Amino acid sequence: MQRFPIVATSFLAIAAFAAAPASAQDADIPAADEAAQGDEIIVTGTRAAGRSRLDSPAPVDVLGGETLRRQGLTELGQALATVAPSIDFKRPSAVDGTDAIRPATLRGLAPDQTLVLINGTRGHTSALLNVNGSVGRGSAAVDLNTIPTVALDRIEVLRDGAAAQYGSDAIAGVVNVRLREAREGGGVSATYGFYNTDIDTARGSRSKTGEPVLTVSGWQGIALGDEGYVTISGEYVHRKPTNRADFDPRVTPSRVTGRFGDPEVEQYSLWVNAGTPVAEGIELYGWAGYQNRDSKSAAFPRLPAAAAAVSLIWPDGFLPLINTKSRDLNSAVGLRGDLGEWNVDLNLSYGRNRIEFRTLNSANYSYGNASPTDFYDGAVAYDQWVLGLDVSRRFDVFEELNVAFGVEGRREGYKITAGERASYDYPPTGAIPGQAPGAQGFGGFSPLNAIEKSRRNASAYLDLEAKLTPSLLLGLAGRVEDYSDFGSTANGKVSLRFDAADWLALRGTASTGFRAPSLQQQYFTSIASVVQNGAPVLTGQFPSVSPVAAALGGLPLEPEKSTNFSVGTVIRAGGFSLTVDAYQIKIRDQLALSENIQASFSPQVAAILAPFNVPAARFFINGLKTRTRGVDVVANYKARTDTLGTFDFTVAANFNDVDVLRIPTSTAVLNPAPPLLGRNRIASIEEGTPREKVTGAIDWSGDALGATLRATYYGEVNQPGTAANGSADILTGKHVITDLELRYAPVKGAQFAIGASNLFDVYPDATPAALNTTGVVGFPYYSPFGFNGRYLYARIGLNW
Repeated sequence: MQRFPIVATSFLAIAAFAAAPASAQDADIPAADEAAQGDEIIVTGTRAAGRSRLDSPAPVDVLGGETLRRQGLTELGQALATVAPSIDFKRPSAVDGTDAIRPATLRGLAPDQTLVLINGTRGHTSALLNVNGSVGRGSAAVDLNTIPTVALDRIEVLRDGAAAQYGSDAIAGVVNVRLREAREGGGVSATYGFYNTDIDTARGSRSKTGEPVLTVSGWQGIALGDEGYVTISGEYVHRKPTNRADFDPRVTPSRVTGRFGDPEVEQYSLWVNAGTPVAEGIELYGWAGYQNRDSKSAAFPRLPAAAAAVSLIWPDGFLPLINTKSRDLNSAVGLRGDLGEWNVDLNLSYGRNRIEFRTLNSANYSYGNASPTDFYDGAVAYDQWVLGLDVSRRFDVFEELNVAFGVEGRREGYKITAGERASYDYPPTGAIPGQAPGAQGFGGFSPLNAIEKSRRNASAYLDLEAKLTPSLLLGLAGRVEDYSDFGSTANGKVSLRFDAADWLALRGTASTGFRAPSLQQQYFTSIASVVQNGAPVLTGQFPSVSPVAAALGGLPLEPEKSTNFSVGTVIRAGGFSLTVDAYQIKIRDQLALSENIQASFSPQVAAILAPFNVPAARFFINGLKTRTRGVDVVANYKARTDTLGTFDFTVAANFNDVDVLRIPTSTAVLNPAPPLLGRNRIASIEEGTPREKVTGAIDWSGDALGATLRATYYGEVNQPGTAANGSADILTGKHVITDLELRYAPVKGAQFAIGASNLFDVYPDATPAALNTTGVVGFPYYSPFGFNGRYLYARIGLNW
């Protein structure tokens, strides 16, 4: 399907919504209420109480918890990407830990360039650093999938730079997760789904019915005193692995030897959100969430010829499994309320993520037939303390003036723990000559990799929002931050909104932003086998200030800096609303993980690396400059009828273009240096997310019956190879994915739903046979909608 028909169809639908007759509205709804339909109150992007998303000077999406739960999907990141065109959520495979800890992106930028808040408080990142060839390579991002949808009230997505308001990471925008608050009521549900799909890879076809997913969730609201609440939410997920590998041409007869798809997952999550008055106008509040996720993904298969050193253990070869065990904690406690004329919020939060790695069903070739088959590879951990004070007050100056200010202190810690010797090294004696050490599939962390680092940060902000006239809103924000490792930074933002008429407003923002280099980027160290174009390459990754990296010209990492501009319009009339926002984001000093700097590049490099006995090394560098330009369009029309219920029509689109303007070409020592960023890394930044994504949805709800039909168009994405001429690139093609759900969902009582995700069983274009010599990578894992095919599900539940 070509781009023009999709775009034209989308805007024709918008025009149709705008022209819809007022008679479609329920005659009993007052005009004021009609104008308020879909105009939810927001707390993200503004600190002025009572501001709605359509009154905001910056674009904000409000995604209700029910909208996210009315899908067959088990991951919050995937559910978000389905309904929010500016968000993408990849489902990578064969990229080690990223198979299990999968990041989301906003406006095509890196996953760690979006700030995630929980109830307005900074969330903690995952301990995992994405170091292989996935989208977001080199980033350590918040794992949205640690928060089950059953615990949500709503999610607010601020599509605008907001570092001046919220601090580091808010370059692309902010995702604010709002937890459910309930004093009563509750519900339980169970969703069972499976794939029913025809798999057409380059070398053959097969069908699959199975690979089930079971999700059981529930919540309960409990009254705490006369006005307080405790809301408990829990979820259990058991997902069987999927396999979309191609047939392996290396075996006779040809058959599928790999496992390429979603990992096997068993996880449980428990969240508690509570609040209660403790004095006149003062509330004590807090939340805690814990998730335990046990995930098993597959590495590339080892055929008998490659596994000759362990032929007595694995006479038919073996398929290594990477077992990732993630334990994640979120918690916070605070006091908020009115002190005189001021509204005050004092809170303390703590978050921690620990990931243990094991390699199962594997071998260490250097041990020969004495090799273990299961290995403990070590662990990574990240934790974060945040102490914040936020103060605001509304003054009767101009039409209205809201003054907000605050301070924040943060302490971060990062740790790598070594694995058992067999996971990373030769045996103490009797090593098999010529065989590589370490567990096949995922080598462990050695004691040389083990580190424990921390840093501190202090910040202060001032946020002013003034209604200068009844139709003119001006916002000014500034923030200063000081880090113990790299120093200070200051950022500012100005916002402007002009209401030209009751139905028309113009808005715009300009801001500077930053993202501090993460501890993971500064200190992660590992020797790993990375697959490039189907072949493993031994590489070493070192901190930029380590002796190896420093010898090659590595320097202390500096923060990324951005300049953001946006301009847009808001149109609304009755139940119809349309927002169009154009943006430009320039990022300089952007961090990137370098290519392997190999001794074979030059005698100079060989001489530098020789004393360290390292054949190749890579490390993080500053110096990348990018420019992102795009347009977001969101149109919504809600019609309430006398007899047919309520119809909610939405068309939303994101058109996004990322350009790399400059790349680093030298280090402090090497000039010229080997290519520090290959063509494939640049293409991944520019073409790794769709340039066009358009979603059209119809949601119908009657007294108890309801239905949702959604179609999403994805532009082409490039999964680049390493060939300089682009001949090894794998393109996803342009595709439309259709989802359908039918449900019986009264407010209370029994619930039932059936649905299909990817109703018409659409796949990205298959990986060409010439680029898939092992048969493993059947489809490009850069695909923005995955590569699993049609998924059918049923959900039963009970609300009370």
